[in-house]
Amino acid sequence: MAVRLNPYISFQDNAREAMEFYRTALGGDLAISTFGEYGDPSAPEASLVMHAMLETPGGFTLMAADTPPGMQHNPGTNMAVSLSGDDAAELRGYWEKLSDGATVTVPLEKQMWGDEFGMLVDRFGIGWMVNIAASQA
Repeated sequence: MAVRLNPYISFQDNAREAMEFYRTALGGDLAISTFGEYGDPSAPEASLVMHAMLETPGGFTLMAADTPPGMQHNPGTNMAVSLSGDDAAELRGYWEKLSDGATVTVPLEKQMWGDEFGMLVDRFGIGWMVNIAASQA
């Protein structure tokens, strides 16, 4: 995989339930990581979903997470477009272009899970996430 584009949905404490429902409806393989796996396993949010990815036999990819503590969940604006993959140069180029006139909410930099990751809201109000896999980051 070089680069993929897919929806990324934010939920309020029910991402696991939603993603299991989508797996039942669409089929495929579901991978889920929790906040506790990458932080304090005794924290109140430890069992919540930090990242989930459903890949279906039909070629769909759907990603989701529970809204992290300290961030506001806003139904209606709880979806972003995710660009991810292992082509670091291509993804950094997209980041630079999308950043023009944007509000960067998370700078594109190495994260606790090892990948480079950043978030922004473009000049048209669309949320974007860029994730560069650690193998090429």
